[in-house]
Amino acid sequence: MKRWLLFVCLILTLPAMAAKNRKVKIITPYGTMVIELYNTTPKHRDNFIKLAKHHFYDSTLFHRVIKGFMIQGGDPDSKHAAKGAMLGNGDVNYTIPAEFQLNLYHKKGALAAARDNNPAKASSGCQFYIVQGKVWTDEELDKLEKGRLGGRKIPVDQREYYKKYGGTPQLDQSYTVFGQVVEGLDVIDKIAGMKTDGNDRPLEDVAMKIRVVKKFLFF
Repeated sequence: MKRWLLFVCLILTLPAMAAKNRKVKIITPYGTMVIELYNTTPKHRDNFIKLAKHHFYDSTLFHRVIKGFMIQGGDPDSKHAAKGAMLGNGDVNYTIPAEFQLNLYHKKGALAAARDNNPAKASSGCQFYIVQGKVWTDEELDKLEKGRLGGRKIPVDQREYYKKYGGTPQLDQSYTVFGQVVEGLDVIDKIAGMKTDGNDRPLEDVAMKIRVVKKFLFF
């Protein structure tokens, strides 16, 4: 009886367990990035997994690349786009409510949702970016706090990270961070270092495909 009860409990908890600590792989010609999606941003996590499972991102490009800042992708119009075509306006027919968390910030390797200038800061349903960023000094962070951040203080631990490893603190609490690269940080540097045109599109296409990392017993 005890074994049977244990089995039933395990079956009942499988859906919840399967939703936690999910990872995806972004596969590019320059290597593969493994990204852990945060449980504290469930709407963004679940949407990203849904799109990946439907192969939505296959053949889309990293269409906007700015060295020392970020690499952006997910525009459905970028699939097989003509050389030199301006990209970045493609989307799906919905947005995702912002899920800002004080402990999720734009450190190097952060996965975050792109968006337009809507007042609610709702995220694009499909476009995203991955942070490369730069290393900051105390003086630069102080200036940022007084200026763009409107007096908001950067937490001490986050400030130390930005000073040692880098990121884009100017975007914190304005764009939803919902994941982190845990393998393949060097891939970001390779893509960010590519030559680009006047619209920040790489001269050589960087296509991707995204796959959900499966877990033994849970799938």
